[in-house]
Amino acid sequence: MTETGNTRSAASEAQEAPRSRLQRLMRYLPLIAPVLLWTVPCWVLLYTGQHWPFPVTLTSTTLFALGLIGMPLAMARGHGRRQQDRAAIVGDTLLGGVWVLFTWSVLLGVLLRPVLAVAAVGDGQDRARIVTWAVLGVAGVLLAWGYAEARRVPRVRRLDVPLPRLGAGLDGTRVVLITDTHYGPLDRARWSARVCETVNTLEADLVCHTGDIADGTAARRRAQAAPLGTVRATRARVYVTGNHEYYSEAQGWVDLMDELGWEPLRNRHLMLERGGDTLVVAGVDDVTAEASGLAGHRAHLAGALHGADPDLPVLLLAHQPKFIDRAAAQGIDLQLSGHTHGGQIWPFHHLVRLDQPALAGLSHHGTRTLLYTSRGTGFWGPPFRVFAPSEITLLVLRSPQQPTAS
Repeated sequence: MTETGNTRSAASEAQEAPRSRLQRLMRYLPLIAPVLLWTVPCWVLLYTGQHWPFPVTLTSTTLFALGLIGMPLAMARGHGRRQQDRAAIVGDTLLGGVWVLFTWSVLLGVLLRPVLAVAAVGDGQDRARIVTWAVLGVAGVLLAWGYAEARRVPRVRRLDVPLPRLGAGLDGTRVVLITDTHYGPLDRARWSARVCETVNTLEADLVCHTGDIADGTAARRRAQAAPLGTVRATRARVYVTGNHEYYSEAQGWVDLMDELGWEPLRNRHLMLERGGDTLVVAGVDDVTAEASGLAGHRAHLAGALHGADPDLPVLLLAHQPKFIDRAAAQGIDLQLSGHTHGGQIWPFHHLVRLDQPALAGLSHHGTRTLLYTSRGTGFWGPPFRVFAPSEITLLVLRSPQQPTAS
C-alpha cells in the first residue's frame, strides 16, 4: 500500500511540475508578449541581411522601439482606471497592427527565404529585402481589408437547425442571434443603428443577444447601445450577460437592456408558444459572473430551468461555448453562444481553441445537444477582422414532425 501511494504521489508531482512551470510563464506573458511582438518583426525586416542605409535602419528601429514602449502605455491608459478612449484606440490599433506584422514576419521569414534560395533569386541581400517588402505588403493589405471587415455591417448567415424534440407547430421558428457588439472607444452609434435595421428585415420570432454588449459602463456607452431598443421580434427579445459586462458594472447593463425592452434571462426562462407547441427559452449569467462579486450573479443552469417541463425542448443562451459541458449534461437541445469572435485576427484562432470547445458554427455535443457559436457582430479591441468575418445569424428551427392535418 505504501509503495502504491508513493508511486501515485511521484506521478502526481511529475504532472504538477510542468503545470507550475507553465503557470509561472503565464504570469510573465504580459511582459514577454509585447517584446516579442515588436522585436521579432524589427529583426526580420531590418537585421537579417538587408543592409539598409543607416538612416533607414535607425529610423525604423526607433519606430519599433516607440511602438514597444507606447503600445502598453496607451493600453494601460485606455483600459485601466483612466479609461481614456483615445489612448485605447491608439493602443488597440497598434496591437492589431503589430500582431499581423509579427505573424507574417515569422511566416514569410521562415518560408519565403528558403524558396527564394532554392529558386536562386538574387543574392542574400536581395532575398532579405524581398522578404521585407513581402511582409510589409501582405500586412498592409490584410490590415486595410481587416479594418473594412471590422467596420462594416455584418452579413447575415442563415442556417436551418433541426431539433428532434421540436414540435411541428414551432417548425420554421426564426431566431436571430447578435452578440459581442462591443460598443467601445470608437463611436459606432450609426453602425449600431444599421445593424438593428438589418435585424428587423429578418422578421424574427425571437432575437437573442448573448452578451459582451460593450466595453465601458452602460452610462458611458448608452448612445451606442440605444438602437437596440428599435429591434423588433414577434415573440421576444432576450439577453444574457457576457464576461465584458462584469468589467463594466454588469447590473447597469442588465437594467439598460430591460429599459430598452429586452428580457434579461438571468438564470431564468420564458416560454415561446406557437401552433400548440412550446419551446423553453432559457438563459444563464456568464461563467465569470460569480467571481465578479456582484450579489446574485452566477451561471446557474438549474435555476434557469426551474419549473420547466423536462419533456419540452430547450433553447439556452450562454455567452461562452465552454458552458456546453453543463448544457449537454442536462440534455439541452440547442445552446447559442458568442465570445470567440471566430478568432478575430488569424492565427489567434488557435489560441482561442485552447480555451473553448468550438470556434464558430454548429457543433454536436453529447447525445442530443447542439451548440451554435457566432463569430460575433462587432469586434473587441483592435479594429480589424482577418479571416474571421462578423455575422448576424438567422437560425431557422426545424421539426422532424409533420403538422397534424386539420
